[in-house]
Parts: sequence; structure tokens; C-alpha cells
Amino acid sequence: MKKIIQKLKLWLKARFVPVLILIVIFLISVVFLSRGIFYTIMPGEAGVYWSRFRGGTRVDYIYQEGMHMIPPWDKMYIYTVRLQEIHPELDVLTKTGLQVHLYLSIRYAPKHKLLGLLHKKVGPDYANRVIVPEIAAVLREVIGTMGAEQIYTTGRTVIVEAINLAIGRVSQRYINVDGVLIKRIELPDSVAEAIRFKIEQKHMVEAHVFIVEKEKKEAHRKRIEGEGVRDQLKIIASAVPEGQILDWMGIKASLELAQSNNTKVVVLGSGKRGLPIFGSLLLDSPGDFSQTTSARETAAQETAIGSEKEKKIPAITDILKTRTGR
Repeated sequence: MKKIIQKLKLWLKARFVPVLILIVIFLISVVFLSRGIFYTIMPGEAGVYWSRFRGGTRVDYIYQEGMHMIPPWDKMYIYTVRLQEIHPELDVLTKTGLQVHLYLSIRYAPKHKLLGLLHKKVGPDYANRVIVPEIAAVLREVIGTMGAEQIYTTGRTVIVEAINLAIGRVSQRYINVDGVLIKRIELPDSVAEAIRFKIEQKHMVEAHVFIVEKEKKEAHRKRIEGEGVRDQLKIIASAVPEGQILDWMGIKASLELAQSNNTKVVVLGSGKRGLPIFGSLLLDSPGDFSQTTSARETAAQETAIGSEKEKKIPAITDILKTRTGR
């Protein structure tokens, strides 16, 4: 054993420089090829292995997170398996040849278990090769059968249904599409303005029709209300003695005022009935309510007549005294 070790030492001393050169070359090769030998798969990623001499893409096994070492002549393709989002823009034509610009938002992720088949059949750029073209084809087909006004107003429902159809087609290509959102539909300015004006005028007409119908119903309601009040007064007139309707109305008004929650002061008249005073009216007799102006004029005339009588009374008294003295 000692002889073997001694012979090895002698051999290394004799060939030290060539051995050192070989070691340096090996280390440089390892450093240079390390990016093709060691692969680190980060969270939210998965790897697909491709072998140069053993059948190419391996579709039965998906490499998970962590570090993996493979021969430098093979390769590891790393895919993001998290939910991703792209924002494509499309130009489509309506049935009248009008160009419409669409702003979309597509959320997608590859099917984890079918990642090997996705890599083999489609490749890493599957979003631009499958998702966007498939959705664009369906949208062009559907919007091509619609008019500009329909797209601007009620066409979104039809477009969403078409997008759901496109999602079903894409899901057959080893991809999960979480959703497709239409962020904005852009029409030429002149067309959009004309459509908006037409819609505004349409709503104005509908508003006028609604107002007319409302006024008709209000007139009908007031007619029914008036008939009810008329019937009520007839019933009250038949139940209350003649000339006492105002008494009944005054009592009712006093009760309603007393039952209200806000603070109030009820001033009662000083007449026989003692009814409440509303404004400058004293509800003390039927004539006071219906002939207020004539009552005031009569009161003024009575006051004037009373003054004249007072002036005449002293003169009559003097005449009587003179006759008695005689």
C-alpha cells in the first residue's frame, strides 16, 4: 500500500502541471455549464424536462419547486403556473364595415398536470398562439353580425356569450381561462356621438309619455277624491242638523290640532259657539264663513247708524226738559 502511494506521488510530481491544467479546465467547464446543469424552480412555477437522447419532452412527469440537476445536453423549461393576465387590443368590423376597437383583459393559467403536453403541442408562447387568436376569431365572427348601435347598447350580452364559447375552445388546448373582460369598446367619435344623441332623445320621449300618463292618473285620482268628498258632505249634511255643519267642522279641526305633535296655540272665538279662529275668520256662524266681506260691511254700517243715534239722543232729552218746565 505504501509503495502504491509513493508511486502516485512520484507520478503527480512528474505530471503536476498537466494535471493542474485539467482541473482548472474542469472547474471552468462546470461554472460555464452550471446554468444548463442546475435549475431552480421558484414558487408558482413548474418544470418540463426535455432529453436529447431519451425521447425528447417528458410529458408524464412535471418537476416541482426546488433545485434540480440534469445533464448539460438536456434542458429544463420552466413555466409559470400562477394566474396570469394579458391586455390585448383588437380591431373588428361591424356588419356595416365600421371599425370597432376593443380593449380586453384575459386571465389564464396552464393546466398543471397537462403542462408537458402544452409544451410539446403549443410551446411557451401559448398565450399569443392560442388564447388571443381564439378569442379574437370568435369576437370578429360575432361582432361582424352586429350593428354599431347594437354594440354600443345591448351588444355586450351577446359578446359575453361569444367569449364564453371561446373560453370553452381554449380549455381544450391544455389551458384554463379564468375570465375575459371587455374593458372598453371604442367607436369613431362621430358615430358614438350620434348614437348617444339618439339614445338621449329616445329617453326624453319616454319621459314625456310617462309624464302624460302620470298626469292622467293624477286627474283620475283627484276626480275620485272629489267624488268621495262630495259623498262625504252629503252624508254629513243628512246626519248633522241644518246650520250646524260649521260647528262640526270646527270641532273636528280643533281635535286634529290637539292631536298633532308640534307645538300650537288654538284661539277660540267669543261667540255663542266658541269655535276656533282661522286667520281672520271667526267660525261662529254659517254666514261668517261664506259672506265675510258682506258681514264686515254690515258691521261698519251698523256702527255708523249707532253713532248717528247717539248724536240724536241728547237733542230729544233737551226737548223733553223744556216741555216739562213749562
